[in-house]
Amino acid sequence: MSSIGRMRGFIASSIGVTCAIALTFPLTLPSGAQAAPRGTDTAPPGPRPGAPAADPAPLSGSTRSLPLTDRPTTRSLAPGAQERSLVVRNVRPFSLLGVVWDDVRTVLDGAVQVRTRATGTGTWSGWRSVHAHADAHGHDHAADPGSSEARSGRVRGATAPLWVGDSDGVEVRVTGRSPRNAHRPAPLPEGLRLELVDPGPEPAPDRTTGARAVPVTRAVPGAATAPASVSASATASAGRRAAASADVPGAYEVPDVPELGDLAQLSDLSDLSDPLGIDQARAPAAGPHTAPRPKIVSRKKWGADESLRESGFGYTNSVKAAFVHHSFTGNNYRCSQAPSVIRGIYRYHVVSSGWRDIGYNFLVDKCGTVYEGRAGGVSKAVLGAHTLGFNTNTTGIAVLGSYGSTTPPAAVVKGIAKVAAWKLGLYGVNPKAKTYLTSGGGNLYRKGEKVRLQVISGHRDGFATECPGARLYGKLGTARSSAARLQGR
Repeated sequence: MSSIGRMRGFIASSIGVTCAIALTFPLTLPSGAQAAPRGTDTAPPGPRPGAPAADPAPLSGSTRSLPLTDRPTTRSLAPGAQERSLVVRNVRPFSLLGVVWDDVRTVLDGAVQVRTRATGTGTWSGWRSVHAHADAHGHDHAADPGSSEARSGRVRGATAPLWVGDSDGVEVRVTGRSPRNAHRPAPLPEGLRLELVDPGPEPAPDRTTGARAVPVTRAVPGAATAPASVSASATASAGRRAAASADVPGAYEVPDVPELGDLAQLSDLSDLSDPLGIDQARAPAAGPHTAPRPKIVSRKKWGADESLRESGFGYTNSVKAAFVHHSFTGNNYRCSQAPSVIRGIYRYHVVSSGWRDIGYNFLVDKCGTVYEGRAGGVSKAVLGAHTLGFNTNTTGIAVLGSYGSTTPPAAVVKGIAKVAAWKLGLYGVNPKAKTYLTSGGGNLYRKGEKVRLQVISGHRDGFATECPGARLYGKLGTARSSAARLQGR
């Protein structure tokens, strides 16, 4: 029997033991993911409150949470307006920041501005705005109302995170105002804190990166041992005949092999966030319009600290649509820094905002590289926290950056099209079609309302928000057409 034939037999024996889709998950975070008390560092053995900034940061990154206070200002404020601020001249280096507050249901109706000092040069940036989610639901990128994640008791109100680069000083001011009625400024939320995130260093390089045939190092318990390797020639000849059943545990380890058609479902298996995949969720079978799987940078390779997130996974029944987002983190990053940006967002979502994992299923940097987001298996119907009210039976694709007034590079649109075509194709969905989704509750559609939306939609189609930015939203038609072509439609 050929190596491909033995491999397919191994796939069948491995996935045959998967059980019904799990719709519940633990409510207890590991100790590393618990909510941070005010003014403390959340990554032991980090410094105690008031410790000198010279203390070395833990290798896995850290989050420092500092309370904002009322302080005199010479700036002219509206009558009755509140302002809370903080100036920290010397602090352990950080690269991403945001502001959080105690009650996720409380609206931060105001302006959040920061300026930072670059590590090394000592140069202060100009003032930059941090996107505040002014809505009664607290956050437009979030778990659906009533879900276990939303009801965990750990979720906080939060601004979007902002990537500022390597910095060791910060000044922040949060000014309460109401755009709807400037004469009656809204009070600021209780418990305002500045979160300073150090994403930590890059993960150690994988010595097998770029290998075209890598020996198997693991096998699924109870299953026959898989063939020793998959050659590049066998991969190429298999083409679309290979099963598109995805994430088979322990079968092959073929890292960093770009765009190998359907057989590329079997790459990076040792890095998948659900390494066994047993009793979790069955990946879909191949359909007539499957698209090639793009190269996807795994959580292991972008450096996810798996001790931060909840240990379980959440799944829904299918993937009927993809919502496109931008991360609001700004465009001031190099593509080589994208893994650091993602590690920062991950820490901010879990440690600072109280989510069970990063909210997005996939992320795309401005060079078009695709990254694995929320854990559970890239081909499976993983329940995300990306579009409040429409996380069920959808996948969330976030572009790193801010695209309200900046036109996204062509590589970004291509990256969205590639991952959407592949993911939707696994579930037999046409990227140019429309579909019906049931709202879980939000500011556009009431809970239980059936809504007809584009299969590839922008975040603003399901929730009243700026996301994914006017310029990126205007490119979604191109993404739909490109994705359909990739599926052979």
